[in-house]
Amino acid sequence: MSEEHEEQEQVLFLDEGKKKKLKKEAEKAQKRGVCYISRVPPGMDHVKLRQLISQYGEIQRIYLVPQNSSSIDRVNDNNKSRKRGGGTKAQAYSEGWVEFASKSNAKRVANLLNGEQIGGKKRSQFYYDHWNIKYLSKFKWDNLTEEIAYKKAIREQKLAIEISAAKRERDFYLKKVDQSRALSSIEERMKKKQKVQQESGGELSVAPQKPPVCRQFPQKKPIAERERSKPQLSKDVLAGVSHYLYLVALSDGLRACHLYVQDEE
Repeated sequence: MSEEHEEQEQVLFLDEGKKKKLKKEAEKAQKRGVCYISRVPPGMDHVKLRQLISQYGEIQRIYLVPQNSSSIDRVNDNNKSRKRGGGTKAQAYSEGWVEFASKSNAKRVANLLNGEQIGGKKRSQFYYDHWNIKYLSKFKWDNLTEEIAYKKAIREQKLAIEISAAKRERDFYLKKVDQSRALSSIEERMKKKQKVQQESGGELSVAPQKPPVCRQFPQKKPIAERERSKPQLSKDVLAGVSHYLYLVALSDGLRACHLYVQDEE
């Protein structure tokens, strides 16, 4: 009993130690600050970035987003210093996050470096580049990991959907191939059977063929046919109407002349 009691005490002691350690880590995490780098110069990686920024303050973690290989071709090849440093051949990164040990340090670094030239030695491939860094208020490293995990889950889900669609297409294609092979084998057997019957002099039993299916779809008539199909007045009716209109116009003209003569008198 005493041994079991001692083991339980040791477990409780370990649990309390873990809780204290986790509590300390949480307190430290609350004090940390995160800066966002909107543009990472070509050829810069985690190691070089840490060497450049660590002189301004203590850094905890760095995360850089890899860039597509197609965008590397847009790097300025006329810059000889980058060619010597191999900036165009190394892995390119589009953006990144840097976690500092304290929020005040992160703010100070962002205010100090944003828009400034990286500088350093003139032979450095980053000499003419500028910092694009911003302090993220109320942003924690856990938010970044959650976003990365979310994007990864979405990417895996899209990949699974594409794989399932490809499998369905493959199965459909294989099914059609098997059907065509079965039909071709049936046709070959029928041809062989007919050939044997012809050689033996027997009557050929030809299977009745289905009549071809002719589908008819309603279509609109051409404009010329539609105009011809419209009801049109005969020439006699049109002549009568025009004569009537002429007489009406003539009578109106005579009436106007008569009124004019009366006014003159």
